[in-house]
Amino acid sequence: MELRDPNRRAMAKVVEEIQSGDGREVVCDLATGVGKTYICRALIDYLASQGVRNILIVTPGRTIQRKTVANFDPGSPKFVPGANYEPIVITPENYAGGRVGDALHDPDALKVFIFNVHLLTKPTAKTSRTAHVTDEFIGTALYDHLRTADDLVVIADEHHVYRSEAKKFHEAVRDLEPRALVGLTATPDETDRKVPGRVVFQYSLAEAIADQLVKVPVIVYREDGHTDVRTQLADACHLRKVKEETTQDWAEIHGRPMVNPVLFVVCQSIEEATEAADILAGPGFIEEPGAVLQITSGSKEDALEALGDIENPDSPVRAVVSVNMLKEGWDVKNISVIVALRTLASETLTEQILGRGLRLPYGERVGFSMIDSVDIIAHESYRRLLASKDSLLENTLLQRATPGSGAAGAGGAAPTPLRTETETQGMIVFTGEAPVRDGGYGADVPETVFLGMADLEHRLAEAGAEKKQIPQSMKPKEGAPVIKFPSRRLLEKPDTYSLSFVSSETVAAEGKKFKHAIEVELRRTAVDATRGIDDAVTTFTQEQKSATATQRSLPIVKVKEDLEDRILNLPQLKLTHDEVEHAGRIVGAFLGAAIETDDEDNTPWEEARAKLALSHLERLVVASFRQKLAKTEHEFVTVSIPPPIQPWPGQTMPKMQITDKVIRGMGYTGWDSSILPVVYFDARSTEVKLANLMDVSPKLKWWLRLESRGDTYIQLDNGSRYFPDFIAVDVEGVHWLVEGKSDAESSSESVLAKKAAAEAWAKEVTELGQFGMWKYLFATEEHLSQSNSWGILLTVTGARG
Repeated sequence: MELRDPNRRAMAKVVEEIQSGDGREVVCDLATGVGKTYICRALIDYLASQGVRNILIVTPGRTIQRKTVANFDPGSPKFVPGANYEPIVITPENYAGGRVGDALHDPDALKVFIFNVHLLTKPTAKTSRTAHVTDEFIGTALYDHLRTADDLVVIADEHHVYRSEAKKFHEAVRDLEPRALVGLTATPDETDRKVPGRVVFQYSLAEAIADQLVKVPVIVYREDGHTDVRTQLADACHLRKVKEETTQDWAEIHGRPMVNPVLFVVCQSIEEATEAADILAGPGFIEEPGAVLQITSGSKEDALEALGDIENPDSPVRAVVSVNMLKEGWDVKNISVIVALRTLASETLTEQILGRGLRLPYGERVGFSMIDSVDIIAHESYRRLLASKDSLLENTLLQRATPGSGAAGAGGAAPTPLRTETETQGMIVFTGEAPVRDGGYGADVPETVFLGMADLEHRLAEAGAEKKQIPQSMKPKEGAPVIKFPSRRLLEKPDTYSLSFVSSETVAAEGKKFKHAIEVELRRTAVDATRGIDDAVTTFTQEQKSATATQRSLPIVKVKEDLEDRILNLPQLKLTHDEVEHAGRIVGAFLGAAIETDDEDNTPWEEARAKLALSHLERLVVASFRQKLAKTEHEFVTVSIPPPIQPWPGQTMPKMQITDKVIRGMGYTGWDSSILPVVYFDARSTEVKLANLMDVSPKLKWWLRLESRGDTYIQLDNGSRYFPDFIAVDVEGVHWLVEGKSDAESSSESVLAKKAAAEAWAKEVTELGQFGMWKYLFATEEHLSQSNSWGILLTVTGARG
């Protein structure tokens, strides 16, 4: 399913924790926008592979329930692809029916129940619950049916929501006696944090921003201090419009579909929402019929459908006004501007509202702030929170410590990194050390931008500057080569057996063993008797010289038919026309080696030879199946880099301005022999030093920084992908794959595995001949500290060979 790294790690941790099936409750804390939906779908696929056939997804409301059902609908834009198992999805709308009733009683059918938590809670004197009412198709109440499922696993989406009615939720779920309860949330309740072992995985918003998986938040304020509602909404509409123009231009240049930026307004009451919606629909604001969508607890079905369709390029909606309805579980990628007309005194509420705009419209950063950021039009409470508590930076964006974690600082709080405020292009940018996975901050981790603050005038000026940059393009330098990189990819293992796996040469070698007749010995035993002194008679046996037994003879045509039938009837095979042809090929090779004459020998085979041939050929075929599926195979795919034209990066600065650290996402210019004029870095102590060393070396003609998410990777046997740092081309035409690693990382198991794979890759690629000569250079900080030239670096690393 190509899960993102944090989702893959979260999955592994959940599997580790619930494998005992003892009913434990675990929670995954992942930042909004990282992809909890994919974890849910992947977990279902994993459980299905382990034989689980009953999975219940509990949702807190209608909006999330609709979204979750859409995740399983191939016709929906929200469909999650890549799963191996397609379940029968059971909802409140379809469970009372014959087809679902049959599926409920089918032990082999994978069933995913998607139900609102309120449907599962026990009925009261004032409320009825259909899940607790006997259904004629099921034969019992749905709730009771779930209780009898001994493999039931419960997945609680937006797990923190249930804390508001924790007793009812836990009663409803615990009475089901599930094998495990897995909670997914971006903001775990403090009660869950305090339970040892409850929160099993954490991935903070800070990590998501540092890993460029979500947008960068930018707080936009006015220097003149106007904070009335009409001014805030007018500013938001203006900024949304210029972001739309920038996105439109960018999408056209790059041939990508348009993702319309949408304004999201959060209100305190229905009255306030109605007033805001009326203002937005008026002149000087959105000014498009049907472009303002109001969502409250009283919204009708058509409004909810329009809400689910706002990502569609044809959707007319440009503003969504909500009353605390959409603070979680509403997953769209085109919320670009947020106005909060309510007091944001809660950390959870702040992150949940901010989270509506964190998803990247094109799934990755594109290098333009107007597309890669979500703008929050400043409200007094935001400025007060920043001034008094640094709320967004301290509580929301930075890493939260796991309860009981040794990485936490005094009092159980996560250590606070050193933050800096820099001014760039009219914006105050808050940078800091990105959090590492143990809950702390590392000196070797590059700084990243966590948050920006800009007044509206500067923000609009930046939009104009970016818009002018879009038509520009970045090309390789004059005379730079196009590098043909042989990317190593694993071949997918077949999901079914086939006789095509069986080599004719292997079969012929086996057939040679049957050139000669096989005789069956007839053992002869004589029975004799003697009389003793006491006149007693004793009998005994005595082996005689054996004779040759007669055997039934089988014509060659019959032998051929029997051999073909034997391998075609193997239970591992599906009988197809292709398999019949392969069977003929295999048996032909076998008998061709077993029959000595040039023409087909019609001499019948004795029964023993034919019978032994059947068993030997069957064993050979089955062994070929096992060998094929156990063997790891790969191929080389030629990737031409860099592309002849690509968009100019968003933010750049001269390489001379690199000080003690690099800024993640910043492009650095001023290189002499780099194939591309703009280069990005993650680490100064290795990557920047390597770039500087390669750039001035007379031994090298060109070098190129490789993308960390492109096609230039070496796939390891375990399926993981290794993306090296650089390619360098020396004056003799040798291509060098170059990697820099900190001393601390250089001896880790994963790094050593990648290093070994790269060395083997370079040897194999060179031996192929078609890609020229390739070598691999692995440099640590210690190596670089000893080297002031490319030649010395080759010596100290041992790469010279």
